[in-house]
Amino acid sequence: VFDWVICFVIAFVVYLLINYFFICAPTVKQQSMHPTIKNNEKVLTIRPWMKGSKFEYGQIVTFEAPIDNKLYIDSDETLYTAQYENYTGITLFLYNFLDINKVSYIKRVIGLPGDHIVIKDGMVYRNDEKIEEPYLREMNTEIQEQEYADVIVPENTVYVMGDNREQSKDSRSFGCIPYSRVNGYVLCRIWPLNKLGAIK
Repeated sequence: VFDWVICFVIAFVVYLLINYFFICAPTVKQQSMHPTIKNNEKVLTIRPWMKGSKFEYGQIVTFEAPIDNKLYIDSDETLYTAQYENYTGITLFLYNFLDINKVSYIKRVIGLPGDHIVIKDGMVYRNDEKIEEPYLREMNTEIQEQEYADVIVPENTVYVMGDNREQSKDSRSFGCIPYSRVNGYVLCRIWPLNKLGAIK
């Protein structure tokens, strides 16, 4: 029995290390990427450091959900940037390794650092050019918070939106996501098996 317990503990630790540092396979529990990725589908993601945190337009990423209300008054460093709780000690360990109290979102990268993102007349503009978005369920993009409808994307952050704009809470609501809060890049869909493969 002791040997089995040791094996189980070792296997669990290895799982935690792989899940935290390399790859994970989250199940999507939201409608914000419909129809590209549907509720209860499972995707394979790799951690950002494995690609050098090189983000690209149209890339699908998972990230930690920000808090609903800002903790800090906007300054040059926090303007347009999503805000998060600051965990320490054992709470930080439980949050990072066991995902306790952690909620993750899955969205598409729309803006990179330095980009000027503007939402007007139901369309999205990047650096004064309308973005072509063939993956959208509905072409109309509504403003959620006026504060984030005209944004210069801060350094080391990305502006993200869901493909199902009508049911997506994203950077239009909470601002740009810091690189450090991105959990992973979506590589492919692994469930259901009949849809196994790359996601565009």
